[in-house]
Amino acid sequence: MRAFMQRRMAQWIRRRQGDDVLPVSLHRRRLYILPTRTGLAFGVLLLMMLIAGLNYANSLALLTTFLLGALALVSMHACHRNLLGLEISELAAQDGFAGGEAEIRLRLSNPGRPLRVGIELQGMPGRTVSCSVPVGGSIAARVAIATPVRGVMPVGRLRIRTTWPFGLFRGWTWLHLTEEVIVYPKPRGARPLPVAAGVRGATAAQACGEPDEWTQLRSFREGDSPRQVAWKAYARGSPLLVKEYAASGGSERLFDFAALPGLDTEQRLSQLAQWILSAAAEGERFGLRLPRQLIGLDQGPGHRQRCLRALARFGLEEPGDA
Repeated sequence: MRAFMQRRMAQWIRRRQGDDVLPVSLHRRRLYILPTRTGLAFGVLLLMMLIAGLNYANSLALLTTFLLGALALVSMHACHRNLLGLEISELAAQDGFAGGEAEIRLRLSNPGRPLRVGIELQGMPGRTVSCSVPVGGSIAARVAIATPVRGVMPVGRLRIRTTWPFGLFRGWTWLHLTEEVIVYPKPRGARPLPVAAGVRGATAAQACGEPDEWTQLRSFREGDSPRQVAWKAYARGSPLLVKEYAASGGSERLFDFAALPGLDTEQRLSQLAQWILSAAAEGERFGLRLPRQLIGLDQGPGHRQRCLRALARFGLEEPGDA
């Protein structure tokens, strides 16, 4: 029954608020507040004190009851005000693997005068991040969300809540975000890496003691190592270029979707993801061939991400030329 009521409440809130487009400011109509279990117990205690004070005509007991009741009302107002006017201005989502989780980075801004204390953000049940936002400032908070299946997944619903200052009331709101997270296939599979082609094996190269060979210059890509940048050319006014090397003792591999007979689509994608991670960890040059898509030989974090993103989107949209 509780789960059913929570689903119905979530559906009603989604219809009432609609999708959120950043930046979002938390105004009164989207804030909700209810007593916590501690607050309910505190209310029962105040009721018992009131009955006892009236029964025995004890002025001191009545005064204490009214003071504590006023304190509860003030705490309710402070709890609500702790969220009122808070702004969520930026969002950045990291890629994740199926069956795991992805990290969401949010920027919280406080344009008002009061210090925002004990702000809690929750993306997954049981995973809460607490932070405080300074007066007139902003902070970056990180929230984890579940990534159950491969593909392109909307960030969905995040909860922002607070029980400050005394834990008697809980104020909260929901963010319904349309930003997307790329979810890679879960890396698994027991098949060995394809045979390296195009260069000599590592054993022969090591025996010769030959160094890495410079091959070409290419444009800088996000994720490239600064050690490979052609800084001398850049100092002479050239654009930011990266040196590419062919390791004489390394290997080049092409991971082919069609070269995995006996596996279904998702198993093939998981095996390809496992190969990509293994080759990237060894610093090898590798490429990826999918039906109607080819990603050429390359290496580095940027190339690893491009290949994994191609696996994540496989079958979901028409691939472009790589």
